[in-house]
Amino acid sequence: MNHIICYSGGLGSFAAAQRVVQSQNPEDCLLLFTDTKTEDEDLYRFLNESAKALGVKLKIISDGRDIWKVFNDVSFMGNSRIDPCSRILKRDLARKWVKDNFSPEQAILYVGIGWEEEHRINRIRHNWEPYRVKAPMLDAPFLEKTDILELLNRISVKPPRLYGMGFPHNNCGGFCIKTGQAQFKLLFEKMPERYLWHEERQEKLFEKIGQHGFIRMVTKGKTQYLSLKQFREHLEANKEVDLFDYGGCGCFA
Repeated sequence: MNHIICYSGGLGSFAAAQRVVQSQNPEDCLLLFTDTKTEDEDLYRFLNESAKALGVKLKIISDGRDIWKVFNDVSFMGNSRIDPCSRILKRDLARKWVKDNFSPEQAILYVGIGWEEEHRINRIRHNWEPYRVKAPMLDAPFLEKTDILELLNRISVKPPRLYGMGFPHNNCGGFCIKTGQAQFKLLFEKMPERYLWHEERQEKLFEKIGQHGFIRMVTKGKTQYLSLKQFREHLEANKEVDLFDYGGCGCFA
């Protein structure tokens, strides 16, 4: 049996991978990473170091496009409800690769969602049918972020740098169309050049499709959706931001 871990380069998928490797023959295990070409450069360091420490093979696959090329090709600006980027560059790509290489009888898929995300597992399993999907981190002992960081420390692997900057995940270089005000603020403060890179590409996309903001803000009971440029200007004017709004990243759901 082949054990395929959907590896995001984040703490949850690492912890899941470690549990799989401990319960299975490492030679039958594979870390599968789908590259959006919009990743933080330190993610690739973590992928390779953690794969080596776990003693398993790492497979990196890519469509070849980044998220903005996808938005341009489908003429649509992704948002928290509709995500052509993760559908095309992650879910569809991963499913095609698995289907091309293994029958449902030859492989079990593993995802790194934790106990706080249990509501996602049924949808993930449905999307992967007829393949079997397991979520090792839904089983006890239940781990917190600090527990997983300690696991990395024991095998002398430095965690992805985005966590040290305060980001809740290690996807798309700290950017995500599903995230909220707090994370966009963090991205602008920690990596302004990266924020502006995304802003420039969004403004270019708007020339083709018209403006469609996706950063949700509620002011005095009125909901509006800001573009990256508008949100940056909001920050630069020292206007109020919801510091608890981190949204949610769920690429494999």
